[in-house]
Amino acid sequence: MQHFSLQLKTILSSLVLFSLFTACNPEKKTTETNTDVITETDSTAQMNTKKPVDIHTFAIPEEAKITHLDLKLNVDFENKMLSGVATYDIEVQNNIDKIYLDTRSLTIEKVEVDGQKAEFELANEDQNLGQKLAIPVTSQSQKVTITYQTSSEAEALQWLSPSQTAGKKSPFLFTQSQAILARTWVPTQDSPGIRFTYTAEVTVPKELMAVMSAENPQQKNDSGVYTFKMEQPIPAYLLALSVGDLRFQPIGERTGVYAEPSMISKSAYEFEEMDKMLDAAEKLYGEYAWGRYDLIVLPPSFPFGGMENPRLTFATPTILAGDRSLTSLVAHELAHSWSGNLVTNATWNDFWLNEGFTVYFENRIMEEVYGKDYAEMLALISYQDLKNEVEAMKKAGSGEDTRLKLDLTDRNPDDGVTSIAYDKGFYLLKLIENTVGREKFDIFLNQYFTEFAFKTTNTEDFLTYLDKNLLSKVEGSMQKINPKEWIYETGIPSNIPKIESERYDKAIAAATSWKEGTPAAQLETKDWAYQQWLFFLSALPEDLTSQQMEELDKQFEFSETGNNEILGKWLVKVAHNQYEKSYPQLRKFLVNVGRRKFLSPIYGELIANEKTIPLAKEIYEEAKPNYHFVSSSSIEKMLEGK
Repeated sequence: MQHFSLQLKTILSSLVLFSLFTACNPEKKTTETNTDVITETDSTAQMNTKKPVDIHTFAIPEEAKITHLDLKLNVDFENKMLSGVATYDIEVQNNIDKIYLDTRSLTIEKVEVDGQKAEFELANEDQNLGQKLAIPVTSQSQKVTITYQTSSEAEALQWLSPSQTAGKKSPFLFTQSQAILARTWVPTQDSPGIRFTYTAEVTVPKELMAVMSAENPQQKNDSGVYTFKMEQPIPAYLLALSVGDLRFQPIGERTGVYAEPSMISKSAYEFEEMDKMLDAAEKLYGEYAWGRYDLIVLPPSFPFGGMENPRLTFATPTILAGDRSLTSLVAHELAHSWSGNLVTNATWNDFWLNEGFTVYFENRIMEEVYGKDYAEMLALISYQDLKNEVEAMKKAGSGEDTRLKLDLTDRNPDDGVTSIAYDKGFYLLKLIENTVGREKFDIFLNQYFTEFAFKTTNTEDFLTYLDKNLLSKVEGSMQKINPKEWIYETGIPSNIPKIESERYDKAIAAATSWKEGTPAAQLETKDWAYQQWLFFLSALPEDLTSQQMEELDKQFEFSETGNNEILGKWLVKVAHNQYEKSYPQLRKFLVNVGRRKFLSPIYGELIANEKTIPLAKEIYEEAKPNYHFVSSSSIEKMLEGK
């Protein structure tokens, strides 16, 4: 997923202690404090550790866990509700009498264990975790069946009216399960450390089509009943469903795209190089493990750039620029097929292991397909995002959240979706590559993805594995990299790699020249890549007059661009400088686009100024029906007290 805060209590030079507290789940009696040890003198020693405790689930997998889900769902657009039956294969240890699942805002109608009705217990609501579902079992229990309904307010589900879609004729539904929203549409053990296979049967209105993060149909049927199978074990956050008036168009033998009929041709053109990306990824880090790699273009209310649901990436239409310039997002989600989906962070405190690796892998794929200069510009954008995030966090008093290793105790894991996990994680891996050499690092990564395939890992175990299998073999590399500083300390380390790009230099030079008085019309901007426009806009003064804004917009047509990365960056300046001539474009963008990456900085600028707070509130009231819970909850936090 494109772009979780940390308060580490103790860091010692020769001993790293990481304690996960279970106050929010006191029944986790079998998994006490997890202590990981890495010493300077014997850093290759294997750690004597227990599996980390996931503080964001009620499940106790060491006692009882799910291994397979058979899901039957009916999709009711009129009542905005899913109703269904979830049947789990389970494994229960000796002397265990309960299995615990996660739910939130679900109506549990009936529970059966091995075909016999069971008296379940549903705990009081926890504001972050939802409700614990306790089901009586024995060590001989094999199946748990839960009959349930979702709430119309289920946070994972986005129900769209026909007017909110491209075709304007049919309703649409999509899910967003990451980080802990799967529990709002399926009662499950909602932890990245618990994997299960699944099958599903989904009934939808006959004119619509259903697709999931599984083996998918490629055309509509006459019954409205669709069946699915996911043979590889996945965590609950990768459960995904979408229902709408969909068409499929193949790209290559293993790739294709789903979209609404009016969007299918444009989408297929934009993603024509998916096969090249898949080939490049396999060339770098081994065989793709998921069969097909398809992508679905969702309505613009989707809150992220993309979501790496296995076999079916969910993508925002904001990357349809018409010139394939924003397809690095596809490379990012494809990279997740290895980093995240194949090798998964054990808990959300280790989120950087998913995202930092993925940004690094994305960069390598883009270099393979588009060349080194293109990849260097992407790396520089990552640096700018990281620098801006660190500065903003320090200004907001949340500098502790600039560490890679998170502490999300009593917090929602979504709090950690920042540039830190993505971009600081990327630059740590880039530093390792630069220090040991790309060839050695690639051998290490191939080994890492192979050994940990369909497993989880955590920060401390990764550090030990890194030292044993790479750094200890390259003299002086541990001292040069100092990975503990990157992971456990705040801010940006001084040894961050320096990236050079001639195109970046030209964009900065143009911005400097304009600031010094050169008219915009005289700047040399012919054949600029979109990244150069982002560099240019970032290098402009924060405060601009209306005349300056007008000159720039007239010359470069920022307000009319079809590239949403450029438009989003420009509208931040429009909001900051109260450039009223572009307010119509700002309003249209905020009402129609639900991608949080764009919404947060624009609303942030509007809310920061007393004069534009009323405008922010007015636009939000109009736009809220178009936003997924992930985006609306973020904007409402920003508006609190305003």
